[in-house]
Amino acid sequence: MSVLFETPVLFLIFNRPDTTQLVFNQIKQIRPKYLYVAADGPRETIAGESEKCCEARAIINQIDWDCEIKTLYRDKNLGCGLAVSSALTWFFDQVPEGIILEDDCFPDLSFFRYCQELLIKYRQVDQVKLIGGNNYQKGIVRGKGSYYFSYYPEIWGWASWRRAWANFDFEMNDLEETFRTGGLDHVFQSRGERNYWYWKLLNTKRTEKVNVWDYQFMFSIWKDKGVVISPGVNLVKNIGLDNNPTHHSLYDSRKDLKLHSLAFPLIHPDLEVDKKADQYTFAHEFSWSAQRLFRLLKENGIKIFLSYLVNKMLR
Repeated sequence: MSVLFETPVLFLIFNRPDTTQLVFNQIKQIRPKYLYVAADGPRETIAGESEKCCEARAIINQIDWDCEIKTLYRDKNLGCGLAVSSALTWFFDQVPEGIILEDDCFPDLSFFRYCQELLIKYRQVDQVKLIGGNNYQKGIVRGKGSYYFSYYPEIWGWASWRRAWANFDFEMNDLEETFRTGGLDHVFQSRGERNYWYWKLLNTKRTEKVNVWDYQFMFSIWKDKGVVISPGVNLVKNIGLDNNPTHHSLYDSRKDLKLHSLAFPLIHPDLEVDKKADQYTFAHEFSWSAQRLFRLLKENGIKIFLSYLVNKMLR
């Protein structure tokens, strides 16, 4: 591809040069004109991590096209929550919209065009907050469009606008008040779903060292009555779940998701949330339903499963 890709790309890397190289190879194929790279610093308690971080950062030196490159390389470790959220703020302080990829999120090349076209199409539509690259519907077709609308943002490869990130609040300061006044009731299809997210978000807020950022972003989207976009097929595969994953202690069936290409031109659906798709997402990816517990037990074995449950209860 000789023409440079105009949409800015933020590449979030850390300590995995192997996956960083694979994702960079995909980015290299589309030749972004504007590339932003952010990296958290190594943890002093992890032997050899400093060298791994240096190896990952060195991959960026392979840029061989006309590219405006900006970097945010941390010397000290902030942890995933602060490192990623501050990198996103740094990115959106400089660009009005862009694509975000982490070092283990391997995109199909059609992902980039999909994001670019939808960033333009919904640029002035404040209700649309995020364009996701993942589809966890396991082959179920949702509507007749190339994508569908949802309340559940997926952040393994995504795109967004400065206007959406501007509402991000790492501390979720008005969480309890928002739930108390029914400010999120439009999202939930059952009392169980509402209670699940109340306690999940409240526990996140109360954690002494918050090491996530995606729940806070989801809360800001919900609070602002926003919706997100999910593709009709899965466009990004997480290639880091088998290799020193940061957050995942159980086998994650999402690692088995296959990568697909999206057909163009895009078919645009009506701007209406697909509640059946969201119901499926909650039941299969989040809730502690009997069905999901049985699946986790089957995939992980009794010892790992029970250890996971105990750790969850002690948090």
